[in-house]
Amino acid sequence: MKLVSWNVNGLRACVNKGFMDYFKEAEADIFCVQETKLQEGQLVLEHGEAYAQYWNYAEKKGYSGTAVFTKIEPLSVRYGMEEDREPEGRILTLEYEAFHLVNVYTPNARRDLSRLGYRLEWEERFRDYLQRLDRDKPVIACGDLNVAHRDIDLKNAKSNRGNSGFTDEEREKMTRLLDAGFIDTFRHRYPDRTDAYTWWSYMPKVRERNIGWRIDYFLVSERLADCVTDAGIEDAVLGSDHCPITLEMAGLDG
Repeated sequence: MKLVSWNVNGLRACVNKGFMDYFKEAEADIFCVQETKLQEGQLVLEHGEAYAQYWNYAEKKGYSGTAVFTKIEPLSVRYGMEEDREPEGRILTLEYEAFHLVNVYTPNARRDLSRLGYRLEWEERFRDYLQRLDRDKPVIACGDLNVAHRDIDLKNAKSNRGNSGFTDEEREKMTRLLDAGFIDTFRHRYPDRTDAYTWWSYMPKVRERNIGWRIDYFLVSERLADCVTDAGIEDAVLGSDHCPITLEMAGLDG
């Protein structure tokens, strides 16, 4: 089974930059996107009958939003954590026979850290949510988690310490999430790989010089570790300031 996750930073813009070419090339069983930045009816994607589509739109226009395209029919779909709604469209949960899939776009703390408090509160709720799902059946969670967990996960760790996405508080929440029974699949497969990033600033030459951050993840319940056959970063794929990431699983039927 192959899964893809991509923060497209505006799906309409990404479609104009080759999104469908990559989508078709990837041939994923489940394809998750974050930061769709659109409302219902603003974009129609034709995938034929192969994929069912599930969208969680933000109430605010042109903001946030998530979507999942899946070849495997889910048993149920949930839009949010505590309630079956998410005003900012940040989370979609699809229940399958053998696992729960959670597609998430974690709130950014903002450059001035004015939303750090909300971000940390979100992290507490999100960890609790994944643990509750995990008690029912294993979890695959993916998306833009808006944090570089370790020094190895961004180019300039020393100069970015304390900045949004690399505060001690955000990193500690990520540590606690992993300690709660989940693994970072990329680091599980490639614990020492350097210069592996999923997001780059739009500043000139930054992506060309690979001055990036790894803030997009596939996490899985620890008991799925042996099912992970590969975890990839598609950094040659353009169209967004993020690149797609991939996860390949064996011995796990939908």
